[in-house]
Amino acid sequence: MKTTMFFLSQWLAAPLRTAAIAPSSHSLARLMTQEINEMTGPIVELGPGTGVFTDALRNRGVPESSLTLVELNPRFAALLRRRFPCARVLEMDAAELGGDAKLASAEAGAVLSGLGLPSMPARQVASILRGAFRCLRPGGAFYQFTYGPRCPISEQILDSLGLTSERIGGTFLNLPPAAVYRISCKMGVGLDGAEQAEAQTIVPFSEKRAVSGC
Repeated sequence: MKTTMFFLSQWLAAPLRTAAIAPSSHSLARLMTQEINEMTGPIVELGPGTGVFTDALRNRGVPESSLTLVELNPRFAALLRRRFPCARVLEMDAAELGGDAKLASAEAGAVLSGLGLPSMPARQVASILRGAFRCLRPGGAFYQFTYGPRCPISEQILDSLGLTSERIGGTFLNLPPAAVYRISCKMGVGLDGAEQAEAQTIVPFSEKRAVSGC
């Protein structure tokens, strides 16, 4: 209850930055992490909020020291440092992920996103995905949940970056009900090779900071 009230207070303070009015449920957390275990390797989490998915990752056997938590909200970041002292917490915009040399090393086995991608401009979403896949080793996947009826990343963005999406499940035990999608590279298509096409097909966006939606 205390965590929920804290989350709500952050939403009231900055509703555009905090994409949900309550933390994700344990049911959604289990769904988001169902394909991950201690063998997956380093994990990057975007917009972890209060750490519901982070805690589920830990319960899956992923060591805290293998977690990198990227959180823009300074109060959430401070909470995460207290809850997960062995994890690396980076207080930064997820759209700047690709510019961090330590992260863009192609070593992560998975990237989990609690960001409110539907509320972001197309180029910001593309920047987040591009940075995320630079963190991922070959075969790694990006996991995103949504409250909507379809993948929250448009086909235009997916095609321009050489990516494909697959719905891996949904839950009604969340407020509101949610679904989870796995985003991965298409067979034979590298993300870097699709960037020139992406630059021509995604419209520019005005500056906007990433939002936390966990």
